[in-house]
Amino acid sequence: MATASKQSPINDANNSSVRVEIFDQAYNLRGSDADYILKLAEYVDGKMRAVAEQTHTVDTARVAVLAALNIADEFHLLKRNGDQGTSDYLKRAHRLADVLDEVLTEQRRAG
Repeated sequence: MATASKQSPINDANNSSVRVEIFDQAYNLRGSDADYILKLAEYVDGKMRAVAEQTHTVDTARVAVLAALNIADEFHLLKRNGDQGTSDYLKRAHRLADVLDEVLTEQRRAG
């Protein structure tokens, strides 16, 4: 599991250095949200460990590439589903707007 320790800011008051460990390798990363960086590192570490366990691969580079492919696949599936969901919401919003226009037009004629 990834671990982290915050270090004092380096050069930029908005970006603090965070030391994380991913797949038994230490990295010093900078960003404005150390907790978010740790969360990402834990996610990547988990993916790499799952790939290593499933493939019985010890080559760190191969494990990293396979984990990256898994993460990219997740991203693209979510993006595709999100794009489809947005499209569905827009279609529904247009249908509802059309129905509302019809009701308002009928009320104006009747009133």
